[in-house]
Amino acid sequence: MHDRHSLRAKSPRGQRATGELLTDHSLTTLHRANTVAARIGRLPIAHHRFALWLRAAALLHDTGKVAYGLQRQIGNTPEPAEIWGERHEVLSLGFLPTILAKLPREELLWIATGIVTHHRPLTGGEGRHRALLALYGRDSAEDFARKFGRIDANAVQDLTNWLHTTAVTAGLASPGPPPTLTAERLLKDTHTLFGELMDRWEWPLDSEEDADGLTAILLQGGVTMADRMASAHTPVHRDHPLTPAYRQRLEERLRTHGHGLRPQQTEAAHTTGHVFIRAWTGSGKTEAALLWALHNLHDMAAAGQGTPRVFYLLPYLAAINAMVRRLEEGELQATGQVGVSHSHAASYYLSRALNDDCASDAESLAAARKSLAQENATRLFRELIRVGTPYQPLRGALAGPAHSSALLDAANSLFILDELHAYDPRRLGMILAMMSFWEHLGGRIAIVSATLPDALQEAIQTALAQHVQLIQPPKDTVFPRRHRQLTRDNVLGSDAAITEMSGRIEAGEALLVVANNRPNARALYRKLGGIARRVHRERDAAIMLHSRYRRDHRAAIEDRIRARYRNGHPDRKGGVLVATQTVEVSLDVDFDTIHTACAPMDALCQRFGRVNRSGARPPADVIVHAPKYLPRHGEPGLFADGVYPKEPVALAWQILRQHSGEVIDEAMIGTWLNQIYSNIPGSWGNAWRDELNQSKDQFTHAFLTWSEPFRDRSTLKNDFDAMFDGKEAILAADRPEYEYRLTIDDGRRPGRLLAEDLLIPIAGNNRTTWDEQLEVDIIEAEYDEENGLGAIRN
Repeated sequence: MHDRHSLRAKSPRGQRATGELLTDHSLTTLHRANTVAARIGRLPIAHHRFALWLRAAALLHDTGKVAYGLQRQIGNTPEPAEIWGERHEVLSLGFLPTILAKLPREELLWIATGIVTHHRPLTGGEGRHRALLALYGRDSAEDFARKFGRIDANAVQDLTNWLHTTAVTAGLASPGPPPTLTAERLLKDTHTLFGELMDRWEWPLDSEEDADGLTAILLQGGVTMADRMASAHTPVHRDHPLTPAYRQRLEERLRTHGHGLRPQQTEAAHTTGHVFIRAWTGSGKTEAALLWALHNLHDMAAAGQGTPRVFYLLPYLAAINAMVRRLEEGELQATGQVGVSHSHAASYYLSRALNDDCASDAESLAAARKSLAQENATRLFRELIRVGTPYQPLRGALAGPAHSSALLDAANSLFILDELHAYDPRRLGMILAMMSFWEHLGGRIAIVSATLPDALQEAIQTALAQHVQLIQPPKDTVFPRRHRQLTRDNVLGSDAAITEMSGRIEAGEALLVVANNRPNARALYRKLGGIARRVHRERDAAIMLHSRYRRDHRAAIEDRIRARYRNGHPDRKGGVLVATQTVEVSLDVDFDTIHTACAPMDALCQRFGRVNRSGARPPADVIVHAPKYLPRHGEPGLFADGVYPKEPVALAWQILRQHSGEVIDEAMIGTWLNQIYSNIPGSWGNAWRDELNQSKDQFTHAFLTWSEPFRDRSTLKNDFDAMFDGKEAILAADRPEYEYRLTIDDGRRPGRLLAEDLLIPIAGNNRTTWDEQLEVDIIEAEYDEENGLGAIRN
């Protein structure tokens, strides 16, 4: 026999002999739901009683675990544990009509919706888990009751008494004596309420009910978020690290150098709503964006929109890691309060926790456990500021129990999109669709860029319903003229180019070389690296960075780059960094000169921004080499170095040749970009708009419609991931080490994290061998720590 004092919610964890009490878990989940509701605030698209539904669903979500079969499954009965096979969240429904008897039936259905969907899809069933309607939707009352097996009447009543008292205290139920609930009544009410849910959600909603579908998804997200927070016993941040003290520190820092806030920074600090922040590289755009976020954060909080989360979104992994360090250690002085939101988050934390001379598995394991705790806290929505790629919050569109909480977390939030690239209309269209959705959920958006063509501004303004204010330096501002643009008719890897670059290295310059693809970067590095090391007699005089390194090796390379080339380094040194486009965004580095392959104008401007970054020196040479066009497997047309579509690159090259030898600034590049994206019939800019709109509409239709809110979307995950083609693999030579690391910590997840440091990102279309035992893709390939991935031989 069980009573509420012995009912458990979980199996024993760690060294504990018993699992967590059901009442303890239910109460903790209610408290977490209170936190979620307060943080999210008033939703512009949801019913004003949404917070009450969330709190009630959180309290009652696991009450179906009263079933004896579930208690036996988690080892809380005298008999040996065995699988129960039924769904506790369905049985939880039966407590609602008794505990919340005073609520209208319509509200009970909303609460029931949040409860029953917090683990499994309700409808559909094409994915990994069978949908609940397929399991129970056709059962008679007798068959339904028989499935759940033994239910102790005393346990039901005792739990009912506790639930009533707790609900009264929480303001969810009216005071009075505890109601009576029998096991028979519990099963009958469960069957009846589940049938009503089936009537409500089994068939697609009418178009005018789309708001109901979205509300249901957000309610599901709130319950799953509260449940995960409660299960993890992880506290969430309540005090925002972005406070008025940030502006005070910034102004004080500027005063010590004889400066004040720039006009665009002051304007951003007083602008409410969406903004474009356009200014030259190194002009304080990040600070302007944070000042904008600070103002809007307080404005939204005063309007009842909770405690807005700030998402700082960047396109590249290296830029993300650098931005986290910048925010935590510099701008905000908020160590441990900025979350890393990308697929390599745990590896990022691990690279910071591990010492180079880490001598034992025990030390590595301790660092891995710490890293996982930090990553899990981010996944559990602890931090109020998060840095990531746009594609992490985009994944919220997959909805369902796994992703709906990400959708809710995005509500009433602030989004800073740094250096949003225009030249890839397919991905940009998806981001525009999601920006429109974030606005629909009460969000506000800042687009930050040195290069913001009018066409991109128009596309963003069209996607958003509210006005987007353009913030830029005053019209009479003299833009810093940091660069002298030169073109070369030879390609970047030609003998003539190598000779010219070698001469600059011999002269002691800090040279940045940017190739469009990895094979070209590796070839250039082989030719230039030895020269730089001979001249400077240092290993780090030559470094290469691209996207195809083992995770642990890449982290070390990024540290070496920062140590030698960071902007404002008191002891500037020469040398060469050979890189791909991964160097374009947000790395605060400073070089004397760049030689780069021709690319879209937007990308070139970002590359130029790594040269003479602060403008303290005379205009520096930025040298662009002629493009080389190649076919790409399975796609029509030609591509610059097999990477960028020919048309925007050819247009950029034509303009650059016309202006070769001129000293340039970002204002000139803005004019050139407008030429490239001009909306002339038959032009590339016109085709770009068509592809952009098509991509936006396709993503909206596939992922952002809610007529079937609880249909299993897990089968769409592969389609979604295919949009951002890429996967990870290990080298065949690393397989033994990978297998060994998996066994560390008895095979628990910290060991897997240590193993994942051996993963290498590769293109999605690369052939790999799937290892069933280790559950990882394996490649035969050339690889070394310095050069990264070479030819794949699979």
